[in-house]
Amino acid sequence: MRSIKDKNVLVTGGAGFIGSHLVDELLKKGAKKVVVVDNFFVGKMENLEEAKKHENFVLYKDDASDLGTMEAICKNEKIDVVYNMATMALIYSFFNPYTAYMVNVKIAETLMQLMMNNKFKTLIHMSSSEAYGTALYAPMDENHPMNPTTPYAAGKAAADLLIKSFCNVYNLDVVIIRPFNNYGPRQNDQALAAIIPITAKRIHENGKPVIEGDGEQTRDFIFVKDTVRGLILAYETENLNGEIINLGTGEELKIKDLIDGICKYYDYKGEIERRPERKADVRRLCASSEKAKTLLNFTPEYTFEEGIKITLDWYGEKNGRNN
Repeated sequence: MRSIKDKNVLVTGGAGFIGSHLVDELLKKGAKKVVVVDNFFVGKMENLEEAKKHENFVLYKDDASDLGTMEAICKNEKIDVVYNMATMALIYSFFNPYTAYMVNVKIAETLMQLMMNNKFKTLIHMSSSEAYGTALYAPMDENHPMNPTTPYAAGKAAADLLIKSFCNVYNLDVVIIRPFNNYGPRQNDQALAAIIPITAKRIHENGKPVIEGDGEQTRDFIFVKDTVRGLILAYETENLNGEIINLGTGEELKIKDLIDGICKYYDYKGEIERRPERKADVRRLCASSEKAKTLLNFTPEYTFEEGIKITLDWYGEKNGRNN
């Protein structure tokens, strides 16, 4: 089993939600150098407060899709491993569909060109369960057909296909990770926010929680620290070239039950606003993690009850609310 210790690691999107948690863990695990490339579209400098205390942390405010920039960074920092976490939020598909799609593809193209030119050795690529679309069967394994329903999801699926094809032809050291719905501290609660942080924010600001559609949609929520552990295992486990691996819990949670639980936790007794169903919304997601268990020896360590408590306490503190 190889180790991330003493490796020079580059994290695209490292100032974002999952990326910043990954950066912290890489530093704890003894990476020789952790280099972040982030354009701060959604990423925040505050997410890197702990990382910036380390002398072996390097930050570039740059675009990870730019070949020349990335080539120079890989050369200057002698990069061994790249974790590709950079993307634009799913909800951005409804504002700027072309860019929401293309950002995923362009970054994948850039990374493949760099690998072909021997600028780094290993790529751990972050995909998304959204590439599958609504479950045709559950739990959804890695053989589930891809049927993306938004430009964001289509970009994720296209990037996966591009990377997988290069790996097939050139035997590149690449692992594709498909996480299901991540949650946890630091998740963006501003524009383009996901359901847990935006609901917490609305309650803290005396607004109304919102349910779009009938609330019967289901998601498989995985705590961010479990995802980060899976990402590191994806590097440290050998002989995974070209593998696509889900990270999830195998448990479905209805959106209406999620909202009710957040309201109860914060002792919110007001109304819940009902809105029309969001266009192209995935109806059902539920992961099979058997492959992750078999190949990575990975099973989630956090129950949803444990993870959501940590998350909601964090947002409560962030917004000056005591529970």
